[in-house]
Amino acid sequence: MFSSLLAPDAGAASPDARERFLRLLRTALAERRFQRLLLNRHEGEDASIERLTVRDIELRGERALSFLWRHKTKDVTKNHPLDEGLALIDGLLGHDFQQAHLDTLGEEVQLRFSRKGKPLLQVGKKAGADAGAAGGESAAPSGGHDRAKPRELSSDSPFWRDLGVTHEIKGQPALVPAMARKWKQINKFIEIFGAAVRKAGLDEPGTPVRLADFGSGKGYLTFAMHDWLRAQGLAPRVQGVELKQDMVALGNAAAARHGLEGLSFEHGDVRERGDQPLDVMVALHACDIATDYAMHFGLRSGARIIMCAPCCHKEIRPQMTTPAALRPLLQHGIHLGQEAEMVTDSLRALLLELMGYDTQVIEFIALEHTSKNKMVLAVKRPQDPTPARRAELLAQLEEIKRFYGLRSQALETLLRVDGRLEAA
Repeated sequence: MFSSLLAPDAGAASPDARERFLRLLRTALAERRFQRLLLNRHEGEDASIERLTVRDIELRGERALSFLWRHKTKDVTKNHPLDEGLALIDGLLGHDFQQAHLDTLGEEVQLRFSRKGKPLLQVGKKAGADAGAAGGESAAPSGGHDRAKPRELSSDSPFWRDLGVTHEIKGQPALVPAMARKWKQINKFIEIFGAAVRKAGLDEPGTPVRLADFGSGKGYLTFAMHDWLRAQGLAPRVQGVELKQDMVALGNAAAARHGLEGLSFEHGDVRERGDQPLDVMVALHACDIATDYAMHFGLRSGARIIMCAPCCHKEIRPQMTTPAALRPLLQHGIHLGQEAEMVTDSLRALLLELMGYDTQVIEFIALEHTSKNKMVLAVKRPQDPTPARRAELLAQLEEIKRFYGLRSQALETLLRVDGRLEAA
């Protein structure tokens, strides 16, 4: 597959600077050392173009090059097969763009053209600690097998500046040092999100993906999900829903400034939301039973993916009676609180499975400084549970409630009120 990417024989005639740059680019891609290519000093016909960023992605199981064209008022992303993308870069160098900067795991390579069109090449070695600094990774030695895992997102996207994640140093985008941890967390979330999208079968090119992010806050994940979906060749319709009006205004202003079609923010509360067809429902850190309302909304909306990171498990704890065998363990308040969290999220997972979802409770790196780091992730199955499996799940639900003396749980109550649980 990669034969066309390999560098020419070292004994061939000495190439000029431009050809050597292209050879280094192909070699970096073939050896999986490529990190980013930035083309700037644009002199093409379209005066609105400011620069072009190219990154290596996987699309439907095949490697591709993702071109992010930054215009003065919008961003445009186009994906190309490797050979097609390389041919396009070849045609742009020295014509539409007069400068190129290539980042690899071991080198920084810069190509620029003089006013007379002469190509000038500079190649510099990176210190090991610097190779992955932009994305928070540490680079492995060139040629090694334990290389840094590539990020799914690019910090070059200009909207990250509006959100305070990046700034510019000498005209180039760079991660704000204080945001390095948050950037890692955002990428971890996108890794989980991307796997769920693929499992749900929403990854066919051109597929419209309707997504609501409740409690979107400043919009880090809302923008990230929209950016990732668009980079996969999908047609995202992403909506951030937030109670704070200033956060809604910030998100809408940034989306409009960068021409991000299919991304919007609005003021609202999931508990007051009318029915809305969705493919993905996200709610992170919804307090106490707001998580149950969010899950119920996802079920009503027909979402194929439900992602919740619960916070504050207040409903179950005061109801719990301590079983005799557990009294020595649960006499300590911290243990009782942890037990209440486990019971609450386990009941939610059982109820989502009853509704026809493959459900997991997994570790999730929280975006804020909090110990709440669990996520309930549910992906719709092609078939609903069999009658025998429904009966088994209902029996498990009732046994847990009996064991702990629980009278009610919000999601179960909501499902019984609208008739969904009886139907199961």
